[in-house]
Amino acid sequence: MTTPLPPDFADWLRLREPADAAARAAELVDAVRDRLPADRPLRVHDLGSGTGSMARWLAPRLPGPQRWVLHERDPDLRARATTGRLAAADGAAVAVTTRGSDVTRLTAADLADAHLITASALLDMLTAEEVERMVAACAGHPTLFALTVSGRAEFTPADPLDAELAAAFNAHQRRTVDGRALLGPDAVDATVAAFGRHGVEVTVRPSPWVLGPEQAALAAEWLTGWIDAAVEERPHLSGPVATYRKWRLAEVAAGRVEVVLHHADLLAG
Repeated sequence: MTTPLPPDFADWLRLREPADAAARAAELVDAVRDRLPADRPLRVHDLGSGTGSMARWLAPRLPGPQRWVLHERDPDLRARATTGRLAAADGAAVAVTTRGSDVTRLTAADLADAHLITASALLDMLTAEEVERMVAACAGHPTLFALTVSGRAEFTPADPLDAELAAAFNAHQRRTVDGRALLGPDAVDATVAAFGRHGVEVTVRPSPWVLGPEQAALAAEWLTGWIDAAVEERPHLSGPVATYRKWRLAEVAAGRVEVVLHHADLLAG
């Protein structure tokens, strides 16, 4: 996966981290604890780790000493991920190291020592072939994949353009980039099916963002990108959407809009 990240991507990750933390299906953590081995320290591999938000969310919810390996190809994001200290639920030490990995090329050997494999907001940016390879590498271990988009965005109040923009955005998520046909909102089903071919059952739980007045900055940033992607995919929307964009952003700034952006969390193994 070689597509370069935009220069402000780290800022986007910082902005969305509180919403991600609130959305993740915390009930799956109980199931994760039940599947952890008795020997310690716990070894966790986090795929496409960005600045380490998954480790910051999950490590304090798991007991005992932990060693996290954060796989992230971008060196700036890796550097940000190593700042700060973490502690386990019982106060035990959490060690963090990083690897400059292309997560679409990891093999079972790369993850052989893992007690748990995690990822967050990753699967929808992959192709079917990449998901197959990743699942093959993970299939022997408990695996928690969080925050995969499912293609639904609900606005209160609603507007007739919402559905057309959502369809255009979903088509953009499924676009082909440098020969890679992205899965977008088809990623959840593709991942469940891929694990099934390895005889691994998957538990799926909803993990929606719920963006109200307290998340206005994130909602405005997300909305701008959502509209831009929709118009890029279907340029004929640029005219009709001009008034919509101005109105929606003004309503977000005034705290008069709620957006529910649907995701799913998956626990396999």
